[in-house]
Amino acid sequence: MRYTMTENSPRTFGDRPFESVLVANRGEIAVRIISTLRRKGIRSIAVYSDADADARHVREADEAVRLGPVPARQSYLDVDAVLGAARRTGASAIHPGYGFLSENAAFAAACADAGIVFVGPPAAAIEVMGDKITAKSTVSAFGVPVVPGIARPGLGDDDLIAAAEEIGYPVLVKPSAGGGGKGMRVVTGAEDLRPALISARREAASAFGDDTLFLERFVQRPRHIEVQILADAHGAVVHLGERECSLQRRHQKVIEEAPSPLLDAATRERIGAAACDTARSVDYRGAGTVEFIVSDDRPGEFFFMEMNTRLQVEHPVTEMVTGIDLVEQQLHIAAGRPLAIAQSDVVMRGHAIEARVYAEDPTRGFLPTGGTILDESLASDPERGVRVDSGVAAGTVVTSDYDPMLAKVVAHADDRDAALDGLDAALGRTTVAGVVTNIDFLRYLLAAPRVRSGELDTSLLDAIAGEYRREEPPATGVLAAAVAAWCEGFDAARDGGPWDRRDGWRIGAPAATTYRLAVTGSGGERAVRVALTGNPSSATARIGPDDDPAEATSHTLSATSAPRGPGVHVSLVVDDHRTEWGVVADVDRIWLTGARATWVLRPLARERALREETHSGDAELVGPMPGTVVSVPALAGAPVRAGDVVLVVEAMKMEHPITAPVDGTAEILVAAGDRVQVDQVLARILPPAPEASGTEPDNATTTPEGIAS
Repeated sequence: MRYTMTENSPRTFGDRPFESVLVANRGEIAVRIISTLRRKGIRSIAVYSDADADARHVREADEAVRLGPVPARQSYLDVDAVLGAARRTGASAIHPGYGFLSENAAFAAACADAGIVFVGPPAAAIEVMGDKITAKSTVSAFGVPVVPGIARPGLGDDDLIAAAEEIGYPVLVKPSAGGGGKGMRVVTGAEDLRPALISARREAASAFGDDTLFLERFVQRPRHIEVQILADAHGAVVHLGERECSLQRRHQKVIEEAPSPLLDAATRERIGAAACDTARSVDYRGAGTVEFIVSDDRPGEFFFMEMNTRLQVEHPVTEMVTGIDLVEQQLHIAAGRPLAIAQSDVVMRGHAIEARVYAEDPTRGFLPTGGTILDESLASDPERGVRVDSGVAAGTVVTSDYDPMLAKVVAHADDRDAALDGLDAALGRTTVAGVVTNIDFLRYLLAAPRVRSGELDTSLLDAIAGEYRREEPPATGVLAAAVAAWCEGFDAARDGGPWDRRDGWRIGAPAATTYRLAVTGSGGERAVRVALTGNPSSATARIGPDDDPAEATSHTLSATSAPRGPGVHVSLVVDDHRTEWGVVADVDRIWLTGARATWVLRPLARERALREETHSGDAELVGPMPGTVVSVPALAGAPVRAGDVVLVVEAMKMEHPITAPVDGTAEILVAAGDRVQVDQVLARILPPAPEASGTEPDNATTTPEGIAS
């Protein structure tokens, strides 16, 4: 059977397979599943924690049930609570999305025991593929090639260290359970292996409740290529082509595309067949993804890594090039129906690329951020081949309790170059005010020559990230932020004081209204002073460094502002040149959006400036993001050297070591298990005690960076 389709539109396959489906997830994947349920005429039931009571997926579902408090283990991971919600609402089936319970064999079995259909594979298949050691043995027996290494139950650290010598460095430490890069470590030498094993076990135990590890040979210049499969309960298995997922950070995918620019037709056929054999090895049923590692130097050679027994985050790129709705296929397979497509029906048309928009700060090591989304522009644009899967909206509170991904932006075009251009343009139209995101870095990444040419490997993103520098906003943008404060009365941006009132009243000449703003660029943060005189329609502006008035430059200015959502749109004419800006302000930040990027400015109040100017003392270690302290390697009162790990904070189930910036003595202000907030002082590095020399110590002070002044 052949299918005809309008490009980028989903194929349909008959009537609804279920009356109602409970979506046991949150965020963008819950919203995406609900959209297919709505199109199929199936009643959708959402679940939520207290943090998500007003979330988008809750609002879009036909019905919603509270699971429990914010922590996932007391809500989204509570099997009894999820099953209870399904029973109370009369759900015919449960779709787990990805993450949370999607690869939990006990949950799949519990659904079966409760008489509720689990939209996913059998529990036995999840169990086999959830243990990477067992999975490698199982697929190897079916002739699927695997990476050389050591993988068997019960391996201790000494066993792994001994095996590493035989495998040869570099080696890759991997947890047997879980995925998403958590607990994975690349080790290049024997001296680093034992500390890596300790850290990997701790992270794996925290994320998956299982600290079992194994080793693989680390393939040089590896590319991560995965194959989407569908398998029904009647023995039919098809693959829907491959996805290239090599652009990763800390083993977490960031950019994905289909098809891979590496594979030729013959290799594509062989790797697809190997993926289907992988599914057959466990009598698989449903949608699944078989992940392979391929050397960039030897593209015809591939090795099985793992099988994800669920829908993947990056499934939209496959949907865009095949026109097949994978969620719809999952529903029909779960209902016991045979596949309505044969391998010959699968045709890949054009090229699709997806970028994940995260709440993270690329200038601070990609640490998770948070806050309330004040305004957002994430609209899909089908006419331009752009799709956006999002679970957020204005008012959404982004916390550290869940994954930091906010949305996925996908572009589809006739060829890869056009898809790259389309994705870059779509990201240029994507804004999220209120939360620091990686959007600007994504555009920087897409413009990199090796990305454009398709010369990818899993270390490329980290190399590019090391070169990334955030551009400072142009002077006209800084002026627009000040003008918005001037016109709209953003009190947080005011310098303060009776002589800086907006009306400019003063005996004699009008006074200037002054704003001090901190702007960030490749050179770090600097303070800028803007003085505005006159009125918005006809003003004089002086802008320059806050600490050097002589460097300020004067400009003629006229502006109009109009409300736009929670912010304003500013049309600014500076020295006869017009620019357009969007400005949104919260208590301590201003979000500035221009034609090509979004910047975050920080208003500097006079009293804050005084604190900064008079501060001296110890080097403070502050929380880089909201999270939980999981380890404190440094001892209170003990000496530390610059670069030593003082404490480790976990957020989004990833560990983030916080190191001493200078030599000194550690003062620890938190303990393992404490929940901490961004910029909370966690520890201080006190200056070393002066050596006994019979002389008095000098009067040098120390800045927060530990540099003597």
